[in-house]
Amino acid sequence: MPENTISGISLFSEFDINLFKDGKHFQLYNRFGSHPMSHEGMEGTYFSVWAPNANYVSIIGDNNGWDKGSHPMFPRWDGSGIWEAFVPYWTKGSKYKYFISAQDGFNVEKLDPYGIFHETPPNTASIIWNTDYQWNDKDWLQNRSYKTNSPQPMSVYELHVGSWRRVPEDGNRSLTYRELADQLPPYINELGFTHVEFMPVMEHPFFGSWGYQITGYFAPSSRFGSPEDFMYLVDKLHQAGIGVILDWVPSHFPGDEHGLYNFDGSHLYEHSDPKQGYHPDWKSFIFNYGRNEVKSFLISNALYWLEKYHIDGLRVDAVASMLYLDYSRQAGEWIPNFLGGRENLEAIDLLKLFNETVYKNFPDVHTIAEESTSWSGVSRPTYNGGLGFGMKWMMGWMHDTLHYLAMDPILRQYHQQEITFSLVYAFTENFMLPLSHDEVVYGKKSIVNKMPGDEWQKFANLRLLYGFMFTHPGTKLIFMGSEFGQTSEWNHDSSLDWHLLNYDIHRGSLKWVSRLNHLYKSEKALYQIPFDGNGFEWIDYSDTQNCIISFLRKGYDEHDKILVVCNFTPVVRYNYRIGVPKNGLWKEILNSDYFEFGGSGIGNGEIHTEDIYAHHHEHSINITIPPLSVLCFKQ
Repeated sequence: MPENTISGISLFSEFDINLFKDGKHFQLYNRFGSHPMSHEGMEGTYFSVWAPNANYVSIIGDNNGWDKGSHPMFPRWDGSGIWEAFVPYWTKGSKYKYFISAQDGFNVEKLDPYGIFHETPPNTASIIWNTDYQWNDKDWLQNRSYKTNSPQPMSVYELHVGSWRRVPEDGNRSLTYRELADQLPPYINELGFTHVEFMPVMEHPFFGSWGYQITGYFAPSSRFGSPEDFMYLVDKLHQAGIGVILDWVPSHFPGDEHGLYNFDGSHLYEHSDPKQGYHPDWKSFIFNYGRNEVKSFLISNALYWLEKYHIDGLRVDAVASMLYLDYSRQAGEWIPNFLGGRENLEAIDLLKLFNETVYKNFPDVHTIAEESTSWSGVSRPTYNGGLGFGMKWMMGWMHDTLHYLAMDPILRQYHQQEITFSLVYAFTENFMLPLSHDEVVYGKKSIVNKMPGDEWQKFANLRLLYGFMFTHPGTKLIFMGSEFGQTSEWNHDSSLDWHLLNYDIHRGSLKWVSRLNHLYKSEKALYQIPFDGNGFEWIDYSDTQNCIISFLRKGYDEHDKILVVCNFTPVVRYNYRIGVPKNGLWKEILNSDYFEFGGSGIGNGEIHTEDIYAHHHEHSINITIPPLSVLCFKQ
């Protein structure tokens, strides 16, 4: 009879152990977890897990009838807290967990923190796996690298895998990764988005958490297919010229018994004091960022998705909750740092290390912070005192713009500073303008139903919102369904309301978003200088009576300029004079009021300048501005 488990086999060198303990090992996925392999002619699997507080650890699973005593693991001699074993004849596809016993009668069955595949919830076992996928995106990766040092347009379509489109004839199930790979790329290319951002795909027990309560950090959810199936989806998007961003959640994790919480009878991954380790908003647990082994775990996880799944960017969720010790806490409910302040110094160090490590290893990807406060330097390099992110969500622009457009137009004249204020601070960070899933849930209404007026005015306002967004400095993000004016709030248990595309007004919205994306990608003035004041110039922001603003977007070439005019009232403005920087012929290249988009069809065509002084310019044009519209002119 072969031995049940064999000791003395290890994927760890002394160098690995030292890096792990120092918080500097960022490829732990090649060491921890389950790794099918051959040993002395025997096929089997090597297992390793970090459980320093455990008295006994064993591997349980289908192959041993979940017997806690038949396949023990062995602690390393070096005090690292790592347990290892080679199990003969356990191979790919076998289900397993770790049985962990500690002091005070602690006995628990845990999934593998580094498992790359898990059972579909509500089942909770890990699955021995090794991915075997032949990638076909070499051209994409080479082109991505080639473009690193030149400005590129970036407009992102945010998507929830489980509810983008469902299959009603098959129990209303979600699409699989492979079905999504067939349907999503042509849709994204039709709309013109440059990237897809997936809400967290990592394995999570509660579907209603939308993926933000993760137990399996290294595994795409098995609800929609295997790891190779998700690779296939990414590959197909890349082959279609579309980048892929993943939501990444290092801010908190759930307390499910099979997950990271209280892993080995001690607070291994989380802080032991609930004033530091418990998140009151999400009823979840906060990573102990000061623990070196946890740093290695988190940064290894980030690099894992970039390396193994060819991901093009990570959007880091809830950064504000990481930065502040008193986030969502009252006085007496939090512990100050050693300087007496509210800043989480350990989380700050972790985020800086994360960004430095990502950009060192993958200089052609993006890190994006969802950070909702006025923290300075989120998207500034760490060597300049920043956190090192590539971009930051511009939450202030989102709140102000939606609040302004939700007003009755007759009131907007008194609040024009809300629509212009973003340009006061637009170049203090590398901003992405988000209209995300958070704005269409919990009674906030869909984007189109935030707009005032009758149906025509709602959709005119919607087109105006998107037009202002795509001409405003910064990169862009729109949540699925908003592109065609989804009227109901997003529901993770249902498909988007695709039947709405049977109606002209919704098809017009879809065409408008497509037109915006294609113009944005083709006009360098709209994307070449997204984070710098050199790419923007006000023409006039003071016409509060008519609620009209006008500005220039500029590229590197001094002749590359686009004039943008926005009318935030449902009134046509005839004979409206606007100063322009150059004389000659100006052509209307974008108009949200065209019939094809659902508008009233008022336009300008080509207009010659006149030698009439306006807005500090010697030349001007006399135009008609349609109601609730955005216009773009190019010389």
